[in-house]
Amino acid sequence: MNKKMNKKKWLRIVSIYSIIYTVITLLSSVLYLCNGIYEDPSGNWHELDRAMILLIGIAAFGLCTKLPVKPLILRYVSAYIPSLLLAFAYVWSTGLREPLAKTAYRDIWINFTSLFVLLCIINTVTLVCRKKKGQKEKGEK
Repeated sequence: MNKKMNKKKWLRIVSIYSIIYTVITLLSSVLYLCNGIYEDPSGNWHELDRAMILLIGIAAFGLCTKLPVKPLILRYVSAYIPSLLLAFAYVWSTGLREPLAKTAYRDIWINFTSLFVLLCIINTVTLVCRKKKGQKEKGEK
């Protein structure tokens, strides 16, 4: 049963990663088109960079949900800060390959933080709903 749970867990993680990557990529493409840009100026590297940054964020978020830190906000912050620093380091390393945009660090901060906060909100709502459901089930017995 443990193997099945691990397989189910990994399938869930890969699914979440794939869905978020697809949504972000589609949103980015729509924004480019709305601004009259018909091709991604950074090309395939930009897609790989997006995938790596998302991997950093998903891994950090996955780790933060397992930390034995209370309160919940402190758990989120303790995962957010090192993962954001890792994302900044990744952006810096891409500067060795090609010059960075003037707004590279601001852009990664906005995008990374927005996604991380969204995931934290979803996770918190899920935890609260589970807790209420558990209390409701206890009260019925």
